[in-house]
Amino acid sequence: MTRSVLLGSASPRRRSLLEQAGWDVEQVSPAIDDGRIHLETDSPRQFVEALAWFKAAQIGPPRYPHVACIAADTVCLVDGEILGKPENRGHAAEMIASMIGRGHQTITGMCVLDQAGRRLLLSDIATVELGSLSGEALDQYLDSGEWMGKAGGYNLIDRIEDGWPLACLDDPTTVMGLPIRRLLPILERIDRRDRLKGRS
Repeated sequence: MTRSVLLGSASPRRRSLLEQAGWDVEQVSPAIDDGRIHLETDSPRQFVEALAWFKAAQIGPPRYPHVACIAADTVCLVDGEILGKPENRGHAAEMIASMIGRGHQTITGMCVLDQAGRRLLLSDIATVELGSLSGEALDQYLDSGEWMGKAGGYNLIDRIEDGWPLACLDDPTTVMGLPIRRLLPILERIDRRDRLKGRS
């Protein structure tokens, strides 16, 4: 039997991660601009979990055949400062420059809603190290516009494939926007429980 989830995100990377794990995905974009939301909290975990909940609440709870509704939000953390999506080219340049030659953290928060409306909030942190990057390489990247819509101004896999000296010390899917190692057991548990009860 096909297993399906409702994904509250337009991200092709998040969709691909779920599909690679064997799930069918229906995507719905929440009507929320997370770049315009400012929460009064000193906790990056609370920040991304709250944004994930706002997104999930707009599109869930899911209905059969979807096992669950999933929403997520990702930020980078440098010297305690939360870095979301860059506002423009200059902003992206500042973000990436602040990461060169050192490590930073990427935090993804998730909200999972089941068909009964039960909510699970969680977050995962991954440390990423960015080595030396030439000014020419950075300018070329900024000119491409690929930084748009990406937390911290970059996508891990794309930049590694392009030769950037990036190393992820934890779960790379957390940096990619959906901590699959933590998410899959949750989906399996919900799916198993629903099957035992008999889906309506």
